Amino acid sequence: MTMRPSKLAAVLCTAALALAVLCGSIAVPVLFRPFYYVQIDALELPQKTGWSHETIRVAYDEVLDFCVFNRPFGTGDLAWSESGRSHFADVQKLFWLDFAVLGAALTVFGSLLVLRRRGKLVFWRPLGRGPGFWAGVLAAGLVLVIGTLAALDFDRAFVVFHALFFPGKDNWIFDPAADQIIWVMPEVFFRNCALLIGALLLAGCGALILWDLLRARRMDAR
Repeated sequence: MTMRPSKLAAVLCTAALALAVLCGSIAVPVLFRPFYYVQIDALELPQKTGWSHETIRVAYDEVLDFCVFNRPFGTGDLAWSESGRSHFADVQKLFWLDFAVLGAALTVFGSLLVLRRRGKLVFWRPLGRGPGFWAGVLAAGLVLVIGTLAALDFDRAFVVFHALFFPGKDNWIFDPAADQIIWVMPEVFFRNCALLIGALLLAGCGALILWDLLRARRMDAR
């Protein structure tokens, strides 16, 4: 008896893969600190601020330790305010949400994959394409739309991003004298983060689409 393809499983798998690629790409610049370290000299931060490479690195590490691991907040030898700390507490929540969604997406995908391999379900394949293909198309479309808007006016996109994810708050607008960390995390750094995330997303989407096409070819060859 042929098993009926499951539309629900296909939709869940598509969403899980798209979210995994998205959240995984966002997590890379957060967790891979050398991405920031190489920019300390590339952006000439010691020359522009008068602080040493080590001072800048320690300040960044302490902020990330707080945001990722909830260690005591600090910015090394740089001044910080309670308003600045409250903003990074908001950032911490976003980071943890990203990690949680990534974990949930991978769990859902893994569970569905196990069920499929055990013959418990068959994915619905609209137009002959599986969840990997549609997840890649969905995520790639999102990247291209957001990327195009950001490329047209990154400054505006930066403001809109903060308005969307920190509604009703203005603590993300730092006073450089009170929160000196802003001098070593300039807007160009966040632009570079966005470029890295976009590149990783597109690479991930391409891998999903290619994986699905190759799998379909193997199935047709049987």
